[in-house]
Amino acid sequence: MTLSRFFGLSLYLLAVCLAANGQTQTPSVPAAKQADKSGDGYEYFVVGNPADASRKTSPGALLMGGGTDVAAAFQWLIGKAGGGDIVVLRASGTDAYNPYINKLGAVDSVETLIVKSRAAAADDFVVNKVRNAEAIFIAGGAQSNYVKFWQGTPLADAVNQVVAKGVPIGGTSAGLAILGEFSFPALGGSATSAEALANPFVGSVTLARDFLRVPGLQGVITDSHFVERDRMGRLLTFLARLAQDGWVKPRAKSVSLKGIGIDRETALLVEADGTISVRGKNAAYFISVSSAPKICRANTPLTFRRLSVFKLAGEGTFSLKTWQGQSGASYIISVEKGALVSSTGSVY
Repeated sequence: MTLSRFFGLSLYLLAVCLAANGQTQTPSVPAAKQADKSGDGYEYFVVGNPADASRKTSPGALLMGGGTDVAAAFQWLIGKAGGGDIVVLRASGTDAYNPYINKLGAVDSVETLIVKSRAAAADDFVVNKVRNAEAIFIAGGAQSNYVKFWQGTPLADAVNQVVAKGVPIGGTSAGLAILGEFSFPALGGSATSAEALANPFVGSVTLARDFLRVPGLQGVITDSHFVERDRMGRLLTFLARLAQDGWVKPRAKSVSLKGIGIDRETALLVEADGTISVRGKNAAYFISVSSAPKICRANTPLTFRRLSVFKLAGEGTFSLKTWQGQSGASYIISVEKGALVSSTGSVY
């Protein structure tokens, strides 16, 4: 076996191991490639024209639940970008999204920035690439790195500035986790539903806020790989903690605290008016909170009653503005002493 084939195989096996431990699979793992540009804590790869292209964009958000990527969702993002420069942000991994996205539609370029430190997140080259993007996509990986390396930096400011001007944004898995006003940064490691429901203040349940400002996602926390990894319980726990800790005060007449869980191989396309449609194989779950948890304290199973759930799949639609959907299924979930109880008999 040649050295290049051995190195390529090693990269592939590493990617498989990461996927098995909760990382999102990228479309493919290319052979080792030298960065087109690198600096202190970052690498830059580009396919297409490295110069800036000015194209008209349309606002929108692509929310993807992890696993194998949904090609139709990226084609939607390319359309929103006006075929301009698509910038992929990540803190680890490869440039695998560059050739994948480039093959899905006519674009000026696809650029990957692997930003691995706070110093890199303040680098003029990195920040300017984001400022000149016609679309931004945040890949999977470890959201703890995104929070540690990017939050409160010029990179995050640049993302918020371009999104406010109408540039579409998307994310999958860890990238999805940081798109809401609130997020699960996994600073204490991943959290399972069982341990979160048994003790809402267990060390693995960490929360963050005020990272990115994506229109329509105010008061929202997201979760990915939802049914596949049985994450309904932990998302309900995140919502309970947000209410208990006073980050948002639930109000009966207006939904102010919300959760969105998206399954693998599934994407939500969010239009500028807040209308959502689904692409991919599975479903998404929209959860709203109208009252505080009954019992939410350390070392005590959670009791949190009457949360409204809307399951969206297929041809159904949902509105972030009204928090109501069509052609889906509505039901109620409660948590009683750490156990989930559904009005339909099924959590999902």
